[in-house]
Amino acid sequence: MQVKRNGDISFWYADLGHIPAPRPPLPGDIEADVAIVGAGYTGLWTAYYLKKARPSLRIVLLEREFAGFGASGRNGGWLSGGFGWSREKYLKTSTRQGVTAMQKAMAGCVDEVIRVATEEGIDADIRRVDNLTVATNPAQLERVREECETIRAWDADPERIELLDAEATRARINIRNVMGGFVIHGQARVQPAKLVRGLAAAVERLGVSIYEKTTVTSIAKGLVTTDRGTVRAETIIRATEGFTAGIPGEERTWLALNSAQIVTEPLSEELWRRIGWEGHELLGNAAHAYCYAQRTREGRITMGGRGVPYRYGSRTDVNGQTQQATIDQLHTILTTLLPQTAGCRIDHAWCGVLGVPRDWCTTVGLDPATRIGWAGGYVGLGVSSSNLSGRTLTDLVLGQNTELTRLPWVNRKVRPWEPEPFRWLGVHSMYQLYRIADQREAAGLARASKLAALADAITGH
Repeated sequence: MQVKRNGDISFWYADLGHIPAPRPPLPGDIEADVAIVGAGYTGLWTAYYLKKARPSLRIVLLEREFAGFGASGRNGGWLSGGFGWSREKYLKTSTRQGVTAMQKAMAGCVDEVIRVATEEGIDADIRRVDNLTVATNPAQLERVREECETIRAWDADPERIELLDAEATRARINIRNVMGGFVIHGQARVQPAKLVRGLAAAVERLGVSIYEKTTVTSIAKGLVTTDRGTVRAETIIRATEGFTAGIPGEERTWLALNSAQIVTEPLSEELWRRIGWEGHELLGNAAHAYCYAQRTREGRITMGGRGVPYRYGSRTDVNGQTQQATIDQLHTILTTLLPQTAGCRIDHAWCGVLGVPRDWCTTVGLDPATRIGWAGGYVGLGVSSSNLSGRTLTDLVLGQNTELTRLPWVNRKVRPWEPEPFRWLGVHSMYQLYRIADQREAAGLARASKLAALADAITGH
């Protein structure tokens, strides 16, 4: 499948009409109260809530490219408030009440992001929608039922989750061979680049300085060193998510997992009638190598998935350009689920990286000895989770003991990833096993393939 445009950061910036011109770089050595490394969602939300809570704080944001260059401007636009990590892993160092409170706090991010966007006049194409997960074979259907029951058992509002039979699922979106699914109510679709750019503008209006085209070369207690000068600050926040491995000393902290997307041309009204999707649901499937999709404001379909999942040494892409094999793979997923789109043109393809901790569970924290904080390792759930990170870091920086600072992800320590080539071998083995497991299940295997369980065991997923 040929694509009109590959890379150029993402389709979301093409939708804006331009790639943003960078703000001026750090002008030299300066001092601040708080220095934040990374001007994506995490850094911007942290700056926003800190400045709201204490306007007198001198806060600077340091960004290698421009605000929203990374995953914040390339993601699938799922404002889900989802909890995609292992509850059992958090439970080992917490309580059931604590994990339930964390899940509730995550779900509340949807309303909070919408509140701030409304208050700050950020037009990010936000639309409240359901999140629909579909099953197209018996093994997937079994996982759908199990996941639905798991969410209900932990969720503070189990009525948010609804199990659907094949007919009810097809009535929402006309997926080929659909056997059932489930929906989670109370989520939202966003245009991610509009959200991150609007948030950056809001932060600047509050008096936060954003320095772009400034590469951080080291982080130490009280000091951030860059290629443009130094920033001395009592508190430093590392908000670098999938780019964390590029910071000296952090090479094995979080693995840079690659994810890619394609977007169709705008579909005709007649084609939409054949597809359905009138509720504009966020769409995913129950495959092991799962996909994620949305119906955009102007009637396109974005389809995302892992593609080439990991580059050796946690290397990142070049301005979002992805491989032709990945484009073809995503197009196959799209047309398999929605054969109605077989003749549609693919207008744009792009990719980016997200941060993955060794146990695949996100964390946020602040070291009281060094006053260096961090947040991330969202494993693909950063649009909403980063908002909770920003609020939690604010409380930690200000020394407040709150419900947020007592959640089980706070100051949680995770062992580092193995050195290369073991990281590369592990991640690629995992996704190869996932692909084989999906193929076997699609061919008629009635229960979940044991190969997927082996894949999870290899990498701790």
